[in-house]
Amino acid sequence: MRAVAVRPSGSGRYLSAGQAAVRAARLAELHPGLVAVRQVGRSRGGRPLVLVSVGRGPRHVLAVGGPHPNEPVGTATALHLAERAVQEPELRRGGEVTWNVLLCLDPDGAALNEGWLGGPLTMERHYRSFYRPALEDQPEWLPTAGSGRAALPETAALTAVIDELRPFLQCSLHGVDVGGTFVQLTGPVPGLAEPFARSAAAAGLPLERGPYDAFFWPSPGPGLYVMPAAGAKDRFAALAESSAHSTWSYVQRHGGVTAVVEVPMWAAPGVADAAPHPDPAGALGEAAGVLLRETEPLAELLALARPLLPAPEGPLLRSALWHLSIVPQLALDWAPEAVAADVGSLSVLSGAHLAGVAIQTARMPVRIAALLVRLLRDAEGPAAAELRRRAGRLLAARVERFRTGFGVRPVPVGEQVAHQARAVVAAAGALL
Repeated sequence: MRAVAVRPSGSGRYLSAGQAAVRAARLAELHPGLVAVRQVGRSRGGRPLVLVSVGRGPRHVLAVGGPHPNEPVGTATALHLAERAVQEPELRRGGEVTWNVLLCLDPDGAALNEGWLGGPLTMERHYRSFYRPALEDQPEWLPTAGSGRAALPETAALTAVIDELRPFLQCSLHGVDVGGTFVQLTGPVPGLAEPFARSAAAAGLPLERGPYDAFFWPSPGPGLYVMPAAGAKDRFAALAESSAHSTWSYVQRHGGVTAVVEVPMWAAPGVADAAPHPDPAGALGEAAGVLLRETEPLAELLALARPLLPAPEGPLLRSALWHLSIVPQLALDWAPEAVAADVGSLSVLSGAHLAGVAIQTARMPVRIAALLVRLLRDAEGPAAAELRRRAGRLLAARVERFRTGFGVRPVPVGEQVAHQARAVVAAAGALL
């Protein structure tokens, strides 16, 4: 599949789910018979889940935008992929391949992030309007056996689309706030490593060599990680989600592979450091201590704020409570002896592994502080005003640490979209 330069949709900024749907409808109007747009379900809040299909071939690629609503790059990339499939007939392989994109899997969550989409991309603006759902509100995860929990309507819609299309490749389009680019795979994709690395270099993005989300996953090449075999270590214990019980793995029942493609909003060079870390035990112990110290005043502030909140059971509060709930276990997960037991020896840990852990020690407190600021906006009374000031100061301090502590540089939205789309096209080409 030959790469053709196509300007990413909305390349200067992210798109809301509604904006992407309007552009998709226009694309279908311009190319009747080639592009089809249909609703495949509705969110918990009644918002449409929109699928765009380009082509009529028997083999299907499925790209899923917006699985995490604080990562809007996927919605822009999904639309961009649809436009590329129209403009580049070779992507359709002589009519053999149909390109399908679900514009946004979690439009309700995306709506709660829209406050920072329209203006300049700064960390301050991003976190002032930040929302990431609690685990039980994230639609990529399937209910586990015995949980008594039904699948979310968004989850059910996605699995129905997978059952209908039986894609040979599903791509889940994710982003990270600070870090590098990497791909998590449910199975091998030979030939992906070289084009992925080349695309990252073209965008000036570091390849993550020890990503937090794939800390224990085997790596066939820089920036690529393959889901461990059943029974092997998947994630830190604090992260209750299991890749085996996800919509990523669901596609395997039809013989397909999922590629979870991550791109950063702010690139941090340390995540590419493949050299052995000089003191992994010391770095892990320090990370656990920092995480506990940074989140303790946030837990205290939330306890004071809860009686003042007008809507105490909403998604923002569920998210804040969930983030706080995993902190103690995360600190235990990072005990040097615990990590050594999982990886065999701390000597295998690189600078990139410890950079990923250090970034997480900054990420968790800034997210919790951001959610507190949002929760307190609608609280009333003198006590609420003081708590708002305290939350604002805590957020500002933690954003500053995140912004200055890792040598980050902002990645233009157009570069994020172009690289993510190239990775998807390369994965499809490798499998074909």
